[in-house]
Amino acid sequence: MSYARLAERFEEISHLDHAHAMIEWDQATMMPAGGGEARAGAIGALEEIRHALSTAPEVEAWIQAASEETLEPWAAANLREIQREHRRNTLLPTKLVGARARARSRGHGIWQAARPANDWAAFAPALEEILALEREAASILAESLGTSRYEALLDGYEAGGTLAQVEALFAELREFLIPFIPRAAAHSRARWGVDLEGPFDVEAQRQLGEALMRDVGFDFARGRLDASAHPFCGGVPSDVRITTRYDEADFASALMGVLHETGHAKYEQGLPSDWTAQPVGRARSMSWHESQSLLQEMQISRSRAFLVHAAPRMREAFPARAAAQPQAFSLENLAQVYTRVQPSKIRVDADEVTYPCHVMLRTSIEVDLVEGRMEVAQLPERWDAEMQTLLGIDTRGDYKDGCMQDIHWAVGAFGYFPTYTLGAMRAAQLFAALRRDLPEVDDAIARGEFDGVDSWLRERVWSQASLLEGEALMEAASGAPLSCEAFIAHLETRYGDAK
Repeated sequence: MSYARLAERFEEISHLDHAHAMIEWDQATMMPAGGGEARAGAIGALEEIRHALSTAPEVEAWIQAASEETLEPWAAANLREIQREHRRNTLLPTKLVGARARARSRGHGIWQAARPANDWAAFAPALEEILALEREAASILAESLGTSRYEALLDGYEAGGTLAQVEALFAELREFLIPFIPRAAAHSRARWGVDLEGPFDVEAQRQLGEALMRDVGFDFARGRLDASAHPFCGGVPSDVRITTRYDEADFASALMGVLHETGHAKYEQGLPSDWTAQPVGRARSMSWHESQSLLQEMQISRSRAFLVHAAPRMREAFPARAAAQPQAFSLENLAQVYTRVQPSKIRVDADEVTYPCHVMLRTSIEVDLVEGRMEVAQLPERWDAEMQTLLGIDTRGDYKDGCMQDIHWAVGAFGYFPTYTLGAMRAAQLFAALRRDLPEVDDAIARGEFDGVDSWLRERVWSQASLLEGEALMEAASGAPLSCEAFIAHLETRYGDAK
């Protein structure tokens, strides 16, 4: 009986989460600039209501009583997830929850205006306010959870994740990447191919993106594609919203952004429908979410097999450009374009070899910001120094494509960045297991047949949601706990001629 009351309460909370997701999507895509302050107030109020519902005294009583009930496995796992969420929520005062939400919403709006103008001075005060509130929340959580402040925030995105685990995996990967990147980049330059020359009509890009989304299994009856300043996937499983950003000079970047976010969206759409209103029905963690986007974008969509299917669609989307540049639109050239290795400033446009360096840079910085070892004023200089060390790139004075390029800190998402590279490792490990189980999968992808991929992922990952904890899901899906091994093997196979 108590468990049933809990489930009813968290279904109510899920409706608030849906509303929150929709107004955040609107803020990123359609809201007029003058609506920012009112929107911040609305989001803050929603978060305070949600927090009050999830931390009300009766919830704790229901949890204690439900713990004595005999529950089937999914319900027992749901109770576990409710307990975890309840513990984190009850530690934070409602006023702090609302203040964080309002600061994040304001920060988003200020970032949207300041980034194109390269205006660090306009954004820095907003980031200082956000960071102060995140530190306050992290201190409260850390004291109770027995973790560092950063780990307390990381735990919100990667349940049970530790900084020690992240740093150990990153250290192993960095040891491989530092000598590998220059060799891979040199090999890439030697087979650079022909650049795709625009302009590429934005509407044609959108239609191409939607066509390939349909091909790989996105359900447009339960989702849509729009444009925003920063690509993202939001919404809920029955109402998924994804965005990309377009560049008339480069359709390849927007298209891969669409396919990346489609991986996120397919995960959401594949979650078990009977449990989507409950915590156990959510994605296991953000590294699992990133594993699905990177499996779609990096493992599949940049593969030669996928390009066998996609190249004709690209030529159909841009007939004039394809006629003017037949060599550029050839399969061989497209395969080279989509696997180029070149250190660059922008994380979301980075190749998969250099991408982890972008993540390591941000992780090391945000750890020190949260732990109080550096302040916002020091951020540009620290960013420049680490970009030089890791990728040999000078970003001095370029805040727009430097420390202001990502939305994450503007919306208070400290602790999120490690999940990108953890997700890349998961994606490689999952796809290696998928290939082992379905040895003809590349031939099927080349024919535009993705049912086998989706069936495997639905059985092993999507349908499992948060039933299993931590690496238990990884072991069940792939046969082994998470490691760097499959990711490094993937990079060596795809770019290994650089040796």
